[in-house]
Amino acid sequence: MALDKILSIGGKPGLYKLLTQTRSGFVGESLLDGKRITVGMRSNVSVLSEIAIYTLEEEVPLKEVFQKIKEKEGGNKTSISHKADKIDLEEYFFSVLPNYDEDRVYASDIKKIIQWYNLLTDNNITDFVEEKTEGEGEESAVASSEEE
Repeated sequence: MALDKILSIGGKPGLYKLLTQTRSGFVGESLLDGKRITVGMRSNVSVLSEIAIYTLEEEVPLKEVFQKIKEKEGGNKTSISHKADKIDLEEYFFSVLPNYDEDRVYASDIKKIIQWYNLLTDNNITDFVEEKTEGEGEESAVASSEEE
């Protein structure tokens, strides 16, 4: 499942999988407990694929940050808890994204990113960065010629 179907809803804990849209909003399913909720259009909702993290040069999409965490942790959950001390969280995040903007990325943001990453990992949603379409075409051409 891609991050464009995963939502963060203001005032609600955890993340939600978008199930369907309705006339007045949408229906989401919690990744924490599987409960379904109906959310109106007035709610503050963020799609994870649209979130970016400030760095000193540019904004890095959240999916790329998740991919860097995944590579650092070998596909496992983070070695640090989202409840760790501020300094430990910042140190960990610096090891993942060394050029993040410390003035605009707060400890609370880092906590949320770590918590979301672990929640996605628990739900086997780990395909954060799509492979390049050119590369896929070349790989499938190689695979089909090997089979012959």
